[in-house]
Amino acid sequence: MTTLIIARHGNTFGKGDTPTRVGARTDLPLVEKGFMQGRALGEALKQQGLIPDEVYVSTLQRTQQTAKEALSAMNITRDLTVTPMLDEVDYGPDENQTEETVIKRIGKQAIQDWDEHAIVPDGWIVDPEAMIQGWLDFATQVQGQDKTILVVTSNGTARFAPHITGDFDAVKQRFTLKLSTGAYGILKDDEAVTWRMVDWNVRPKI
Repeated sequence: MTTLIIARHGNTFGKGDTPTRVGARTDLPLVEKGFMQGRALGEALKQQGLIPDEVYVSTLQRTQQTAKEALSAMNITRDLTVTPMLDEVDYGPDENQTEETVIKRIGKQAIQDWDEHAIVPDGWIVDPEAMIQGWLDFATQVQGQDKTILVVTSNGTARFAPHITGDFDAVKQRFTLKLSTGAYGILKDDEAVTWRMVDWNVRPKI
């Protein structure tokens, strides 16, 4: 049975910073708290015996830094497999804009629909079907390996991962789609046939 851990990178904004919608074209590093969240992720997984055999990250440094901190906290070394499919979505005209500016352009309802149903707002450069297929292909790749797989990605991309269960609506009823910074979810493949969502948006204490 494969255990798939999907984590979101740590914080890229610190106290006093003005947060913006950071997408595929904005490659920010972690701030101090982000590094702490990476270590907290590793410590939480280690306590549960979830030591990854393989680690996948996006091309963005925030995911790679988070993964490295997690591995350091577990006192292990693993190669990071850089996987472009895991890159954050492209927010189009809202890339690197403040949330206030984004809401003025698309409205609060569009943000709510994105957070609750993964409905892509107008202007964002996101192909939901391609995102879903990317996760399905990845899940097939790692399925039935009897390994623990750690994936560190971003919030927009992670919300399409529950499609690998084959029942996205059921997952939405049990969990929020959004992953908090430094949080993770766990899926398991039952007898290498279907994926089951065990937990989602678990945020380790720092």
